[in-house]
Amino acid sequence: MISVEEALAQLFALVRTQPTELCPIAQAAGRVLAEPIKAKLTQPPFASSSMDGYALNSVEADLHAQFVVVGESAAGHSFIGKLGAGQAVRIFTGAPVPEGADMVAIQEEVERRGKLITLLTEYKGKSNIRPAGQDFMTGDEMSAPRQLTASDIALAASMNHAELPVYKRPVVALVSTGDELVQPGETPAQDQIIASNTYGLKALLDANGAEARILPIARDTRASLETVFALCEGADLIVTIGGASVGDHDIVADVAAGLGLEQSFYKVAMRPGKPLMAGRMGRAVMIGLPGNPVSAMVCGHVFLLPFLRAMTGLKAAPSQRFTATLSKPLEANGPREHYMRARVENGRIAAESRQDSALLSVLAKANALLIRPPHDSARGVDETVEYIWLS
Repeated sequence: MISVEEALAQLFALVRTQPTELCPIAQAAGRVLAEPIKAKLTQPPFASSSMDGYALNSVEADLHAQFVVVGESAAGHSFIGKLGAGQAVRIFTGAPVPEGADMVAIQEEVERRGKLITLLTEYKGKSNIRPAGQDFMTGDEMSAPRQLTASDIALAASMNHAELPVYKRPVVALVSTGDELVQPGETPAQDQIIASNTYGLKALLDANGAEARILPIARDTRASLETVFALCEGADLIVTIGGASVGDHDIVADVAAGLGLEQSFYKVAMRPGKPLMAGRMGRAVMIGLPGNPVSAMVCGHVFLLPFLRAMTGLKAAPSQRFTATLSKPLEANGPREHYMRARVENGRIAAESRQDSALLSVLAKANALLIRPPHDSARGVDETVEYIWLS
């Protein structure tokens, strides 16, 4: 067996970064920006008011000073002309500041009668004006690579980009294996169960930038596995679920080897998820996950997501770890790194009492995986431990 750290290093060695494409900005959320983009204009393009009020010259803004309102400036409808002495322009938030004005008196501090306004407060140096280019200037850059958030999309749009250069979504073929499996919605026989892993992994991968495709269930025969593997053609990543152990019916590794799999490793010193394998299979990378539902999902967080991020141009690195203090004690850990289902609340973490790798209900309650190093000693309340978030 190899360590989780070594398994990740060997996985990253298999990464081939995806090609790039132009993506409409409305569809770019969650995608990875492949190269820096530059602002095509200045924002704001003109000095604008940050408040509703009256634009005027601050030199004249004495307490009780009076001004004649000579026009109006609204967003999209600016005042044309230049302010003269004793003049003001009614102005609204976001509207261009007229020439000759360098401040906006907010409407709550002004008394208006007809076209005449009187300042009710003394000018104290706050202009209430957003200068041109306050947000960014033409040529300012958004760095890459970066996974595009909603805020990034808004910024790119304001920079006047209708399309963005992004890495293509990796196509992931998901292959569940086993005679015991039936699809959700079907009626299982007495000795069958529902194929749940495939759907959980698809949700996880799709939410993190992949295009995951669920293939038919492969039965525990060489012919069935070869048929389903043939359907994986064109995938960038093949993920098998189950059949990677050493039982008489676990033939995935053998069949894959016959189809050209160059195996990088098999078995990882972790709980849950020991029977994990990976290698290159033609143009694709194949990762074989264990069949236990929780094991497969934990391996999805620990291995698939970091691998996926590296495929899409992000840094090849493990999932980010955080720290929290224990609200319940932990017994000593064994020789394998243990990823325990846990809940983090208000900076404190507690491992779930049941950790059996078949219990999806416990995984659904958890929001984190508490990480125990190999041979970690017993831990008491208030000790600090590491975890990764579950998404």
